[in-house]
Parts: sequence; C-alpha cells; structure tokens
Amino acid sequence: MGIEDIRAVRAVMEDYVRGAYDADIGLLRSCFHPSAVMNGYLLGHAVLATPEVFFQDVAGKPAMSKTGAPFRCEITHIDVAGDIASVTLKESGFFGELRFTDFFHLVKVDGAWKIFSKAFTTE
Repeated sequence: MGIEDIRAVRAVMEDYVRGAYDADIGLLRSCFHPSAVMNGYLLGHAVLATPEVFFQDVAGKPAMSKTGAPFRCEITHIDVAGDIASVTLKESGFFGELRFTDFFHLVKVDGAWKIFSKAFTTE
C-alpha cells in the first residue's frame, strides 16, 4: 500500500464528510461510483438501497454547517490493497444525536478512488 493511495483515499473520505456537513450533494455524488450500494441499519430498521436515498435525505434538511451542528467524524481505519481500500468512519452528531459506524469500500477506477459500497449502523 502506497502512501499516495492512502492520501487519495483519505481525501475522498474528507470530501464525503465535508459534503455531508455542508449538504453539498454534488460533492457527495463525486465520492461515489455510479454503481455504488449503501446498506445498513438506521435506528434498528434495515435500509437496503443506493446512495441516492442518502443524497435525498441530506438535501432535504438544512446543512449542518449552517445550523452549527456539533458533527464529528473520525477515520479509525484505512487499509489499501492494490486498487481496493477499506475505511472505517465513526460519526457523531449527525443531524443532532445520531451516531454511526460506517464501513466503506473503495475501488480505484481509471486512476480515481470512488466509494463502491457503504455499510452503516446507528449506535
């Protein structure tokens, strides 16, 4: 795993966090591969979908950056093997009190890292 790939993966994840916080759907979309999936548990209910559901949810609420929400994210794990990567992200304060653990898988396609899958759960 090269340091440049780790930096590039981290940059995608930082764009993801900034896009979520600022409700910047264009930036969020740019992080995901068009064939991406996003599945998990939201407050105990299974959500099996594409990122489009997430984009619509974020777009339908005021940007957390404008409300001053105490949103915090921490990347706790990055692993790169060739042209694939795995990232664990811990989020708290997402639209108030929601806390998430997210597992992302990224693929390097045509030289660019994109999120291919996200699995999440609320805590």
